Amino acid sequence: MTLTPAFLDELRARTSLSALIARTTKLTRAGREFKACCPFHNEKTASFYVNDEKGFYHCFGCQAHGDAIRWLTDARGLAFMDAVKELADAAGMEVPAPDPRAQARAERATGLYGVMEAAQAWFADQLGGIEGAEARAYLDQRGVSAATAARFGFGFAPDGRGKLKGALKEFGVERLVEAGLLIAPEDSDREPYDRFRGRITFPIRDPRGRVIAFSARILGKGEPKYLNSPDTPLFDKGRTLFNFHHAAPASRETKRVIVVEGQMDVIALDQAGIADAVAPLGTAMTEAQLGLLWRLAPAPILCFDGDSAGQKAAVRAALRALPHLAPGRSLGFVTLPAGQDPDDLVRSKGRATLDALLDSPEPLVDRLWRHELDSAPRRTPEQRAGLRRRLLDHVGAIADPDVREQYRAEFLARLDTLTPQRGRAPFQRGKSPLLPRPTTQEARAVGRSGLDPQVGRAILHGLARFPALIGTHAEAVAALPLGNGPASRLRDLMLEAAMTHAALDPQGLATILANQGAGDLLEEPRLKRGLAFSFTRRDAPPERAQRDLVLVVEAYAARPELDAAYEAVTARLKVEFDEAAFAEQVRLRTAREEADRRLASLIVGDGVTE
Repeated sequence: MTLTPAFLDELRARTSLSALIARTTKLTRAGREFKACCPFHNEKTASFYVNDEKGFYHCFGCQAHGDAIRWLTDARGLAFMDAVKELADAAGMEVPAPDPRAQARAERATGLYGVMEAAQAWFADQLGGIEGAEARAYLDQRGVSAATAARFGFGFAPDGRGKLKGALKEFGVERLVEAGLLIAPEDSDREPYDRFRGRITFPIRDPRGRVIAFSARILGKGEPKYLNSPDTPLFDKGRTLFNFHHAAPASRETKRVIVVEGQMDVIALDQAGIADAVAPLGTAMTEAQLGLLWRLAPAPILCFDGDSAGQKAAVRAALRALPHLAPGRSLGFVTLPAGQDPDDLVRSKGRATLDALLDSPEPLVDRLWRHELDSAPRRTPEQRAGLRRRLLDHVGAIADPDVREQYRAEFLARLDTLTPQRGRAPFQRGKSPLLPRPTTQEARAVGRSGLDPQVGRAILHGLARFPALIGTHAEAVAALPLGNGPASRLRDLMLEAAMTHAALDPQGLATILANQGAGDLLEEPRLKRGLAFSFTRRDAPPERAQRDLVLVVEAYAARPELDAAYEAVTARLKVEFDEAAFAEQVRLRTAREEADRRLASLIVGDGVTE
């Protein structure tokens, strides 16, 4: 069956989305749209909107979003083709005739669901029987509760080559082989035999919760430790994420999704109350899996093991994601203490320790920067040129032009901090020639003592010169620690102006502020000597001034939270040494030092603004 984009567009155009949704959800008209309490998460205030003109619904609370087809698949659990057929019947459209081969594959797959459910029931029965005693003891040793075992459908495959084959003989050997439950030897004289033997099993389910495959862990020593079903008409491991059917509704509440390396990590996190975790199935992250993750959250958090293999997997996922980045679509990263996976961390340190890491994931841009910075020396010009080339190669992989330009600007700005500046003192042995330093005590204070009032005035002056940056970086501007004085009032008025005026230029902003009685707050600052920025100097190139302004705003906006986290973890270490806390302290200290260096590098000379 070939469903062309034109057919699907016509189908959506003929469907009244509000009428479709109103069958099960009470809608209230709100101007040219309809609103309701979101059917995908619990709420008391309506944040779910339906727009017939644009043909989509959107929830500003849980980010549920889609068209008429998506509504039927997500809200009612229909398969894609079932949703298309229902909408086509209502719209008086004829669905294109199916490809006979595709129809045969679909019918064959449908018959396999019953086979997989029967296998799951049999495995579960064996876990509770005499032969499952060792498996039950293992689960108890791993701290898997009875409720968790039931939730994830743990079972046991006895050690025998034909026990499952005999138990499900009514389905026929051919179908059991097709479902991946039996292995058919290449030697046609030998009989097919059970794939899973002497292993704890748990089912792998599709987004609708149907069993499509199994994962099985060996008891005791042996390889492979985990054995998954092969690809079948139901199961494609590169397009499947373990626990997606549980994580999807949970992520609408938490507004995040966590990716861990192994299924047991997912299960341990779920038992600890973290239900929005998924895992790939023994493969590197694929584009299809990234697409599934971005359906749940704009920046999925990759929480891979702290060993070398785990960190390499994180970098591979980062590189795989680059071509698909877009505004509101990225990745975050959490690095665990060396030698620990999420299961270890939760069992040894408790959920709070992991929560602290998940609350502050490392952005994708920082992960790539740190990876390339650590991958090779950068003492010589040639080595720094190599670093630049590698970073710009990553930039070139990004398809979205806006995101690509942002990454390019960010990397170039960071590279500037590694390049020796003209006019600097000659190199002295024992001192780094790579990082420019503040030249005065006042300048050193920029990176350590919060937002000095003069620096605050300088930033606001820069935003007044380049008001288009206010709206595009509103969150960071709002987070600037300006206190409660005139600077804070000016910042709030500037944000309000940016939010209510799509195109804002310096003169327009000045007029708005004058009408608010705040025009005098725009007076140009005279900074202390040694504390000037490019955006306070009229002779600085506008491109550099804007770039530096964004870097300074974002650095100061993030600093209070960074300092608070550092102080908190330091206080914990004073009471009792904790390996995870120590690793976090090192990470936070490094982040603070890097922020100080970046701020110091943006100081351009004396404090005269003319």
